[in-house]
Amino acid sequence: MNKSREYLMFVGRAVQNPSKVGAVLPTSEHVARAVADVVPSNGPSTVLELGPGTGALSGPIQQRIAPGSRHLAVEIDPELVRYLNRTKPWLEVIEGDASDLRKLLADAGVDRVDAVISSIPWTLLPGDKQRELLHEAASVMTPGGVFTTVTYLTTLWRAQTKEFIGALDDTFDEVFPRSAVWLNVPPARVYACRRPKG
Repeated sequence: MNKSREYLMFVGRAVQNPSKVGAVLPTSEHVARAVADVVPSNGPSTVLELGPGTGALSGPIQQRIAPGSRHLAVEIDPELVRYLNRTKPWLEVIEGDASDLRKLLADAGVDRVDAVISSIPWTLLPGDKQRELLHEAASVMTPGGVFTTVTYLTTLWRAQTKEFIGALDDTFDEVFPRSAVWLNVPPARVYACRRPKG
């Protein structure tokens, strides 16, 4: 893939939609590999990306999943949906809001997913919206599924980041912060969460 084209698309969407894009640069390959490490690889699975943007995480995830797996992505930005359809024809892209996740997946013939990978910019969302989206994600996971997301170390002291970490703890029985990924701009932390509560 042409990385400069991906970069230009990402920056263009970030400038036009600063309230929906939570980073200044596309996610690095170092974060992408850290995220992909938690995706099931020992048999066919269903993997869902939320807010894939330009698809920086999609390639490493696709390389890891086993043959026969489904790899879906829900993206709210129509321009990014078109971009993903053009550049990643193997990715099942669904245009829509993650608030309607159960309906969007049902329309795609999916009941449960084994992994949810989120690139949603959580710190740009109010606490009630964070919890709504986490509830939607947890509701479509298999009992042994994993929810993975990325936050930025530069936002750890912000109230919305603390609220989000609290929401993760309220939504999942296990919230495991993995080691920081310093080779990203800004430095990132990957969280792997299991066993949805309720």
